[in-house]
Amino acid sequence: MNFPKCNKCEKGVLVPLSDYGRDGATIKYKAWICTNPSCHFDIRIDNGTIRIEGEIVSSAKEAKPRE
Repeated sequence: MNFPKCNKCEKGVLVPLSDYGRDGATIKYKAWICTNPSCHFDIRIDNGTIRIEGEIVSSAKEAKPRE
């Protein structure tokens, strides 16, 4: 399986991590993390919010309709 190259460090690749939801259902690919130990790049989804390296990025779930 080929994983995407990390665009931050260009040395590692991003590998997927899975988790379990509140009701015990599997959440596939909840997070992606760089395999380069010195990079620390990660992307994850928490309650519908996308977090990149700990920074919160607005998701479609949180977007408000335009008036």
